[in-house]
Amino acid sequence: MSKTLAISPHIVEGLYREALALSEDVRARFSLSGQLEARPQSGARTGENAAHERVRIAYSRTGLRTTTRMMHAIAWLLNHRAFFMSEISATQLRRHGHLALDLLDTPDAAEAELCEPTRDLVERTEAFYDRLLRLDERWNLSQSDHPSPSAIQRLRKRIESRIAS
Repeated sequence: MSKTLAISPHIVEGLYREALALSEDVRARFSLSGQLEARPQSGARTGENAAHERVRIAYSRTGLRTTTRMMHAIAWLLNHRAFFMSEISATQLRRHGHLALDLLDTPDAAEAELCEPTRDLVERTEAFYDRLLRLDERWNLSQSDHPSPSAIQRLRKRIESRIAS
């Protein structure tokens, strides 16, 4: 029974378009041009200033993590597109085409204070990245069934064929 590949050029193209649209949403959400409400008045209580600072820092941290997650996703998709277009070899894809496993993390308490659309967007990027992780795992399993010979194995095979003839 032969395994079918878990990923194809058609799947990669669809995911790439989805990643670009999601990345544009992330860019729009986390650009600092007026996304955060105005800083509390200087006469406001210290507790309000501290709460605002916590939200601002959570917003910045979440934006950085979310943007990084999408950059990794797009890089993975671009590597697979290049592989399917024969622009890079299977060896290059194996060397550079892996996803980081630690880009899905649990939000801290301050991130729970972010607005619902922001939290929803972060969850969408996490779900997208999780899908890519599952595809990457299946791709790696399918490729390990048919590993390409190493340079030493290819050289040995050439030497053996020349000796045999």
